Amino acid sequence: MNQRRRTAVRRELEELNKPDLELQYSPSRWSPRMSADDVIRAHVSALKSGTERARSVTQTLMDVPYGEAEGEKLDVYLPSSSSPDVPLVIYFHGGYWQFLSKDESGFLAVPLVQKGAVVVAVGYSIAPKGDMDLMVSQVRRSVVSVIQQYSHISGLYLCGHSAGAHLAAMVLSTDWTQYDVSPQIKGAFLVSGIYDLQPILSTYVNEPLKMTEEVALRNSPSHFLSQLKVSSASCDITVTVAQNDSPEFRKQSEEYFKALESAGLKVSFEDVSDTDHFSIIEQLVDENYLLTKLLLKMMGKS
Repeated sequence: MNQRRRTAVRRELEELNKPDLELQYSPSRWSPRMSADDVIRAHVSALKSGTERARSVTQTLMDVPYGEAEGEKLDVYLPSSSSPDVPLVIYFHGGYWQFLSKDESGFLAVPLVQKGAVVVAVGYSIAPKGDMDLMVSQVRRSVVSVIQQYSHISGLYLCGHSAGAHLAAMVLSTDWTQYDVSPQIKGAFLVSGIYDLQPILSTYVNEPLKMTEEVALRNSPSHFLSQLKVSSASCDITVTVAQNDSPEFRKQSEEYFKALESAGLKVSFEDVSDTDHFSIIEQLVDENYLLTKLLLKMMGKS
């Protein structure tokens, strides 16, 4: 991002006072279904029950290490068939980089595994134990490890929700020259994400993260479009947003989509009706849900 754009962003943020920003970046306060506290409780319950079901009906490999740190582990959900045409979906969970884990992140596996896909849920060191630089490094290394362990797959796909969509976008923007492999990521599903971290610096979200402006800038996908064009030029990217996401969350997705489109990348935009920040991802348990169908179609498994 050039200096003129940074100045414009800073000016926009100054026009929003702190209470306004706090509200805009509090997704639970925008759900029409229930109160803020209740929607978060319901979200965690939905993810846990979906993951428990996935673990009970699929073959799994739990706590597969991709690094040496305690949190650097994967959960793998496997199809029963041994087809050579096996796509693999890597899922990065949300939770504002400080909540949730891979242990609630297998919920989307059932309809995908039933169609012959492998699903990998990634653990990473959430704040305050991990900082933003570490988390971005971890998810990148998790992708390298998956590629090394599953070299026979027909295609690699990313899916991330909220903070996880930010991390997936950072993976797409990786300079792979410092790694031993160069993942050919065929598709990415970015759900209700944040692609510019500057607006959250002065909000409660940053309290456990302790990001400086410098850290926020070097970990904002919107600043690395030129690298994404090099690393993920052929990737099919879908940017999705919930109807009842906050205006700022919706703006983040809309602006990132437009930037990708202007850069000549293969990108589409889905504004999902009758959803909020949480139900938009929870419904991936349903094989008939719009985003499940789109994800399967992206993989050629519809």
